[in-house]
Amino acid sequence: MTIQNRDKQKLAEMLRVDHAGEVSARKIYDGQLLILKNRPEAREIQHMRDQEQHHLDSFDKLLNEHKIRPSLLTPVWNTAGFALGAFTAILGTKAAMACTIAVEEVIGEHYQKQAEVLKKSDKKLAHTLNEFAEEELEHRDIAKNNDGEKALGYSLMRGIIQSGCKIAIKIAEKV
Repeated sequence: MTIQNRDKQKLAEMLRVDHAGEVSARKIYDGQLLILKNRPEAREIQHMRDQEQHHLDSFDKLLNEHKIRPSLLTPVWNTAGFALGAFTAILGTKAAMACTIAVEEVIGEHYQKQAEVLKKSDKKLAHTLNEFAEEELEHRDIAKNNDGEKALGYSLMRGIIQSGCKIAIKIAEKV
């Protein structure tokens, strides 16, 4: 495999996993909003969901520009995201916020690592990923400010969700 083909394959993996992650993130917030729509935190959840939709639209465009297929498991990411969001919201607002902390920490760091890899070869995409990382980490901070760390079983929930995110990242890169 030539260097150019390896670079194209690596870009495809990056964009595919990022798209899959944004599909899931949007659906997590959809699930949370379904349950928490009448709660004061709903406005902030909607704000985070809107930012995730912007990220998803950006990755849709990038996949099309680079002629890269999305993850074949997109229906799974949709379902899993919605189920995670709804389930944690059923447990309460703090649990929903704990979910947000766990997910956004992993994704923010993931985008930062990708931006570092791309900073010399694709400065524009690296810049976009850094912007998205900042927004993801802002979501984490919003959730912390809404007592996500005070959820019952926070450490266990965070560990399970973050492990799931990391496994999903590895799968979405390839499938």
